[in-house]
Amino acid sequence: MRVIRAPTLARAHELVVKMILEKGYVLDTEEGEATVEFEETAITVENPFAEPMGSDRSRFGTRFLRSYADALLHGSEAIFEYDYHGRLYDWGQGLGMEGTEVHADQVAYIKQKLAASPESRRAVAVTWNPPVDESLRDCPCLQLVQCVVRDGALAMKVVFRSNDMLSAAGANMYALAHLQKEVADSLGLPCGPYTHISLVPHIYYIRDAADIPPFCKEGSEIRPIPEVCRACGRCPRSQGD
Repeated sequence: MRVIRAPTLARAHELVVKMILEKGYVLDTEEGEATVEFEETAITVENPFAEPMGSDRSRFGTRFLRSYADALLHGSEAIFEYDYHGRLYDWGQGLGMEGTEVHADQVAYIKQKLAASPESRRAVAVTWNPPVDESLRDCPCLQLVQCVVRDGALAMKVVFRSNDMLSAAGANMYALAHLQKEVADSLGLPCGPYTHISLVPHIYYIRDAADIPPFCKEGSEIRPIPEVCRACGRCPRSQGD
């Protein structure tokens, strides 16, 4: 597992994109989409609210990040096959237990567990629902959220089964850090480290070719593998110069 430690979420985003573009390997997904993939990676930011939280190299600016975080924390009227707010605050998706629908507010559970037992390692929320997700085309990438109280602060660790590190990870980290703050505030604690684990980090290097140049800077800061450069085609390096 590769480990990235960064002073801000924005810098963490830039470093993981650089690593994948330079060291990754190409692989088509089961839906036939071209990706450059890398081994499992853990990103840790000691102070997730240090600025900048969002990289100015990403096409998703602060307004989008705030909207995405708000949807995760408070829900949205948009309709998707799943959403993280529903999976974290109202897990169940129509399942029943002894004739009663399951509605599990896992964030409330985390808050209650840590309020009662600050040393607990059981303050965990999951998103995966086998009867539902095994048949979904678009199933949750985020799998697990764990909060722990250590050294007088609330730390959060999250696990993604798969993570689009170019287009999605910046917003994922920003929103989940705000979830961390919600839990921390409820306990009267500061936010501690945020750790973001991706088991299969990847970049859609053809679909999102237009988003690569701001990170790459025409090869002056990142020297991607040849397949990425050819797909991008926006600088002399892509022509083999």
